[in-house]
Amino acid sequence: MISSKSTFWGYRRENGRVGVRNHVIILPVDDLSNAACEAVGHNIKGTLAIPHPYGRLQFGADLDLHFRTLIGTGANPNVAAVVVIGIEDGWTQRVVEGIAKTGKPVVGFGIELHGDHDTIMRASKVAKEYVQWASELRREECPINELWVSTKCGESDTTSGCGSNPTVGNAFDKLEPLGVTMCFGETTELTGGELIVADRCATPQVREQFMKMFDRYQEVIDKNKTSDLSESQPTKGNIAGGLTTIEEKALGNIQKIGHKCKVVGVLDKAEDPTGPGLWFMDSSSAAAEMVTLCGASGYVVHFFPTGQGNVIGNPIVPVIKLSANPRTCRTMSEHIDLDVSGLLQRQKNMDQCGDELLEVMLRTCNGRLTAAEALGHREFVLTRLYESA
Repeated sequence: MISSKSTFWGYRRENGRVGVRNHVIILPVDDLSNAACEAVGHNIKGTLAIPHPYGRLQFGADLDLHFRTLIGTGANPNVAAVVVIGIEDGWTQRVVEGIAKTGKPVVGFGIELHGDHDTIMRASKVAKEYVQWASELRREECPINELWVSTKCGESDTTSGCGSNPTVGNAFDKLEPLGVTMCFGETTELTGGELIVADRCATPQVREQFMKMFDRYQEVIDKNKTSDLSESQPTKGNIAGGLTTIEEKALGNIQKIGHKCKVVGVLDKAEDPTGPGLWFMDSSSAAAEMVTLCGASGYVVHFFPTGQGNVIGNPIVPVIKLSANPRTCRTMSEHIDLDVSGLLQRQKNMDQCGDELLEVMLRTCNGRLTAAEALGHREFVLTRLYESA
């Protein structure tokens, strides 16, 4: 049973935050730098290259989000050190300077006027030093209130809202009084249940901020003359799993925030929370996009309930997948970290399943690899706001 005396073993970073992994990442600023980053990752064992397809001719709020996501990824406490590679020096140094505010080792290399060979050689030399340095860092015992946990669901079906999502909610209800910092989002998948979340907001100001975020999304739907979300919400997989409307999906989704937690604040995409408690982050419901945003916001472990089955992972954040669908737990067992199908079969109660999830969480924080990590799932997907120039 988890309590205020519970602890986990983590890596305390230079800025005081605690991570549960010890990655040295090779981070491209733009798509043109992916090859160089992957070459460094190939050269230096123990590093992790994180390629992505964006970073050229973005502007305005879209560019700000791009930088915020990259800087937040490098700043995440699960990352020990960072090598940044970009085509241009200016944008590369902007990412380096943002990550450097945490105090962790970070260096940047621009490819222009150097080419790939020279850049890869110089970056590999530094990466090798970083890996050796990070390999000597040791975990220390940390209080439970220093943990940051995020959640989203994916490939939902009828068992999600009745089993795996409420299990996350039960765990969140137990973590909130202990001072843990938590996050949920998926703005689109609250449609039809948004007033339930609004009523859970801690203050009128938080409620106003939440409704502003939600209404902004509705304006996008109206602007594009979309009367419904056919082919998107619910997805074909959701419908196959028995969910016929977005409202049904939303009511199941909301189960992840439990029955007792209050929403203490609202975050923009990839924005850091400023205190403990449950935060709402405006985000896409696309699995890899939101988990990427959670990592960029500083969350170090992620709960991912699924019904039909989802294989999502992340390069830096361990993703704990749970399911209450016995068929999924059987046919996709290699992807499931916790089988809570016994809940719907009346073999277990909600408290037992919530406690089991918290046990898996602590084991993961202490170093046990999740299924996604063991299988090499490293989905890293940046959120775009609009087209490039």
